Amino acid sequence: MDLPNRRLPDSELEVMQAVWRCEAPVARKNIEAVLLPRHPMALTTLLTLLTRLAEKGFLRIDKAGRSSVYTPLVTEQEYLAGQSNRFFTKLCGGNLSTFAAALCDGGLTPEELEELKKLLEAHAL
Repeated sequence: MDLPNRRLPDSELEVMQAVWRCEAPVARKNIEAVLLPRHPMALTTLLTLLTRLAEKGFLRIDKAGRSSVYTPLVTEQEYLAGQSNRFFTKLCGGNLSTFAAALCDGGLTPEELEELKKLLEAHAL
């Protein structure tokens, strides 16, 4: 399975989102600073999650002196595209009408739907 189509557990996704918000390569302390306001976690938990993400191929870990730095191997855009494709094919059966209904029923406002329509019409997606 190609990585962007592989769904990450919520805790690993939160760590990846923190990594994506930083300039690569990123130090652990910078990841912690991004996580702290929304999802503080113990140092051992963070290190475990970073190791798991590296084992899954989402991150590369490099030594920088006595510390490590982390480089994402999958971009946020690649991951989002993969998850959208996964949702479309697996949950909607590849049916565009089902996908559109899911978007509408999923709580998009009329304004958001209009913006989506304009983007589609302008071929901006």
